[in-house]
Amino acid sequence: MVSFTHQDAGTPESAWARSGAAALPELPLNDGELAATAFLVLAAHPDDETLGAGGLMARLHALGADVQVLLCTAGEASHPDSPTVTPERLAEVRLREFDGALGHLLGGPRRRYLGLPDGRLAEHRAAIAAAIREAAADTGKPAQRIILVAPYRHDGHTDHDALGGVAAETAAAHGYGLLEFPIWYWLWATPEDAAWQDWQRFPLRPKDQQAKALAMAAHTSQVAPLSDLPGDEVLLPGGFLAHFERRWETFAWHQPLPAADGYAAADAERLFDAVHGRDEDPWGYAGTWYEQRKRALTLAALPEQSYGAGLEIGCSIGTLSAELAERCRTFLAVDASSTALARAAERLAHLPAAQTRHLTIPHGWPDGEFDLIVVSEVGYYLSPEELDVLFRRVEDSLLPGGTLVLCHWRHPLDGWVLDGDTVHATARDRLRWAGAGLYRERDFVLEILRAPERQP
Repeated sequence: MVSFTHQDAGTPESAWARSGAAALPELPLNDGELAATAFLVLAAHPDDETLGAGGLMARLHALGADVQVLLCTAGEASHPDSPTVTPERLAEVRLREFDGALGHLLGGPRRRYLGLPDGRLAEHRAAIAAAIREAAADTGKPAQRIILVAPYRHDGHTDHDALGGVAAETAAAHGYGLLEFPIWYWLWATPEDAAWQDWQRFPLRPKDQQAKALAMAAHTSQVAPLSDLPGDEVLLPGGFLAHFERRWETFAWHQPLPAADGYAAADAERLFDAVHGRDEDPWGYAGTWYEQRKRALTLAALPEQSYGAGLEIGCSIGTLSAELAERCRTFLAVDASSTALARAAERLAHLPAAQTRHLTIPHGWPDGEFDLIVVSEVGYYLSPEELDVLFRRVEDSLLPGGTLVLCHWRHPLDGWVLDGDTVHATARDRLRWAGAGLYRERDFVLEILRAPERQP
């Protein structure tokens, strides 16, 4: 764990302003998705929620989303050397301030208070996990419609790290989404640190910023001195608060996924039928700019204008399939989920040469040969052994000179063994094919490989 105190000058906001953080990609959740989701905001101490996610909370409240705050401690240890206020009295003050802040962000104190000891959350991980599960169950929402908002698990403060770790474990175990917000990270880290470069940005509107500023001011015991005496100094000085006066908030985003220890082919239909049964478009393929842009880049990267026979592995609801099929004389889209496949078939109904088939890849595999095979956002759901089988199948089925398209999310997927970069590295190592195009950005990697031409 890093070592710092609130009295350290730390990294100034001017350094972060020059870092490029303002150009981080936006969180890929639109207002409709936000409004339809239940959010559990986890705070180790009063003011954590405002510092890290106050603007998001204000926006969610304005959209009518279900937002609950789980407060672990009263923050009674913030001034251990105070000559004027006892920890018990400070706890009372800070809980009142907390309720006042929530009034600005959520219109009232929509919170649960666990009453755990400040500075010792690591000793109460099981109780916190149980409280999260209970609060999530009370929302009445399916797991894929619940997002935990919690301190960054490597924030450097013992309570933040403990709470963030429990949130990450619980989200992975139950399939919740997770937004991690940094607080003390902005003080001790520098722009040269790599962690923030994979995060995402949530732009704040003027009303969101105003609500956050009012909520922060409500935490008087933290933003102003308790008295003029030593030990009562201000805990959060203006230089530190400047990190939270930006026109955006920053999160490490982990999207909801089926709870699992890794993909097992026999479980594929059950897992993904459950996901698609809860939501017609669980990953926002049709509506989010992130997916629309990635789809356009994928289509533009195809080296040939048209193909004779195309195969898409893991077609889901068929948004990419419909556009791929228009460039193929024949096209086959396969998926392990019969629920998703039914929606894909509807999208492809106007294309007589396009077909769908229910197959669990890689053990199930279609007959025939193809000059285009697309593996998009599916490789990381396989075990390493299954991934090797997949690429052997591809090698046997792709015609000489044919095109293999790989496109995958690059960040770790909670509950799954592989990530996108590993999938692509495995393909290159296993196939040893020439590259015909590579596009990589922070969120995804798109790669084109060409099968060797037939030897004369």
